[in-house]
Amino acid sequence: QVQLVESGGGLVQAGGQLTLSCAASGSIFRLTDMGWFRQAPGNQRELVATITRGGNTNYADFVKGRFTISSDNAKNTVYLQMNSLKPEDTAVYYCTAKVLKYDYWGQGTQVTVSS
Repeated sequence: QVQLVESGGGLVQAGGQLTLSCAASGSIFRLTDMGWFRQAPGNQRELVATITRGGNTNYADFVKGRFTISSDNAKNTVYLQMNSLKPEDTAVYYCTAKVLKYDYWGQGTQVTVSS
């Protein structure tokens, strides 16, 4: 089993910043990609950013230039630095990790951006 523990969500004003963290533990010997998705009320879950063990990154268009994903492979931890936050970034942010062919999800952390 794989456990993902997220932290760093909260309430911030528009234009502010937050950093999310997600630590993976358990059966992660074959851990490859990690990333972040988000889901706002009434919306489908959508990709925010992903990063491979080799450091290759992929971003959704709506966060390019504002969010940065990074990882510490030694700690099996992925980070999401979110700058210039907008009210439309309000959502529950979920960490995800791929181990072999399986995708695992964290419990989610709420990010609320006030206008």
